[in-house]
Amino acid sequence: MGELGTIEIILIASNVLLSFRGFRDRAFFGDWMFMVNRVLENREYKRLITSGFLHVSGTHLLFNMITLFFFAGPLESFLGPWAFLAVYFGSLLGGNLFALLVHQKHGFYSAVGASGAVSGVVFASIALFPGMQLGFLFVPIPIPAWLFGLGFILYSIFGIKSQRDNIGHEAHLGGAVVGLLIAIAFYPEVLAVNKFSIMLVLVPSLSFMLVVLFRPSLLSGSFTVKGSKPSKTQRNADDHYHAIKAEKKKELDRILEKIQAEGIDSLSPEEKWHLDTYGENL
Repeated sequence: MGELGTIEIILIASNVLLSFRGFRDRAFFGDWMFMVNRVLENREYKRLITSGFLHVSGTHLLFNMITLFFFAGPLESFLGPWAFLAVYFGSLLGGNLFALLVHQKHGFYSAVGASGAVSGVVFASIALFPGMQLGFLFVPIPIPAWLFGLGFILYSIFGIKSQRDNIGHEAHLGGAVVGLLIAIAFYPEVLAVNKFSIMLVLVPSLSFMLVVLFRPSLLSGSFTVKGSKPSKTQRNADDHYHAIKAEKKKELDRILEKIQAEGIDSLSPEEKWHLDTYGENL
């Protein structure tokens, strides 16, 4: 790892400070989080960027910042500050836009985290540093960057299709692809020396994205076209979103009953945030 870059330090500090504010101030968290309805219906496009500076927990924040710590310095040193900022914010925006595409019919879907931007930084590094080896905390043997990249892409595609967890795989995949493409745009000559790794990442990623965009009916996963019969996976995904929505509505009903019985001043800060955030979306 090279020495810390100035932009890297600013980004890590900003993520930490704003995330901790979000932990304490739920109204602030609600105003900055990514939420499909707020972006598409209210045109609150700032959320495509601001959500990248919030995290759901200290562990979530720590994992993203550790990854950024190890990758951002060398990349910033190689690209320069402005190109590095283009990779970071381009990946953050690209990841959230792909999440918006995937979840455009799930108005209640929300997310936070710098994962899309961090994925972009990692994959820009994979493109620009062909000989890079990656080691992991619980895997003492380094693996080639191309192998990590391929595994990450395939896992992200599986995660998007299966909808089995609460991980933002869409932002990961979108951010990774955008970060890699921006790096290539700044240094196209890298294609001559690292074509193998780059194609291993881009071919499955772009193919999947094109299917999601133009022919979602070809997937056996969670996407269907208008008028088609939903697959079992689609029904499971829809049930998941409906269950979350029902849970939030139940909590909202409880808060409204509390207001009727005890007045709005009786609400806790968290209850007020819940009322402000979800009251217009249920």
